[in-house]
Amino acid sequence: MKFTAIQIAEILEGDVVGNPEVEVYKLSKIEEGTQGSLTFLANPKYKPYIYSTQASITIVNHNFVVEEPITTTLIKVEDAYKSFSKLLEYYNHIKLNKNGIEQPSFISETAKYGENIYVGAFSYLGDNVKVGNNVKIYPSAYIGDNVIIGDNTIVFAGAKVYSDCVIGSNCVINSGAIIGADGFGFAPNENGEYSKVPQIGNVIIEDYVDIGATTTIDRATLGSTIIRKGVKLDNQIQIAHNVEVGKNTVIAAQTGVAGSTKIGQNCQIGGQVGIAGHLSIGNNVKIQAQSGIGRNIKDNEVLQGSPALGYGEYNKSYVHFKNLPKIVKDINEIEKKVNGNN
Repeated sequence: MKFTAIQIAEILEGDVVGNPEVEVYKLSKIEEGTQGSLTFLANPKYKPYIYSTQASITIVNHNFVVEEPITTTLIKVEDAYKSFSKLLEYYNHIKLNKNGIEQPSFISETAKYGENIYVGAFSYLGDNVKVGNNVKIYPSAYIGDNVIIGDNTIVFAGAKVYSDCVIGSNCVINSGAIIGADGFGFAPNENGEYSKVPQIGNVIIEDYVDIGATTTIDRATLGSTIIRKGVKLDNQIQIAHNVEVGKNTVIAAQTGVAGSTKIGQNCQIGGQVGIAGHLSIGNNVKIQAQSGIGRNIKDNEVLQGSPALGYGEYNKSYVHFKNLPKIVKDINEIEKKVNGNN
């Protein structure tokens, strides 16, 4: 799909400097721009590239002044970075704007769905499923019995939503994500073997939640595992049964949260963090990557380490951690002197 400079300027409410009819059909970095590509200049350190780029169109700030000859057509806007982001959203919307029901796919006779939906080939929608308007379900996705999906949600290829789960509006479930798998519930018996504890709850995902590829959110043993509005989960995260993640919390890749832990609002949790079960994590908590959490955390704490310490305390202690061999050696020498004097 091609767009002219004047069409893009209308979308961004910008001004064209150069050829208004020049066309682009792809995006590029400014230093890698080629004919037919669109790029942007926001960071001043990339300014030299605007005089060498071969990109057909470059988005710049209104205050940009040309100091040397250029070949690229400019679109001047209030904020080049925000405008380019807006254009990416527009482009992505067009790219993902599929509709209709492809075959072969299976939709139960008892399933209900709204207007302008897309169901990709080899997808499965079970009994009593309810799907809202403008929902996109990509090929090979599985939507189990009694699942509810709100308006404008996207379920990408190969994602699985097990029975009885509820997904809100404007959510994104990326490929390979599994919503509603059984929680890790087993009880030991007298023979030292483990018997499975039935997991009969569900998962509730509220509006505007993004779930990364191959992330797993387990169903509750009883009740619900809950992901609150605006949460953003990275790829390869494990959320165990009966966990609750508070509104607008973000969690980076490979983090694991054990069962029944409650995480507050507006938390920021780094990659590979391990959080033990049955804990309470307060609001506005920040946990650095690879930390291990084994205690309740109050609001506004910043933590690092395993087991995690206060961020400032950890950094002060680390100075001593790396000097431990020398410190031990010095202590031994002092003990020898003291014992020798005695």
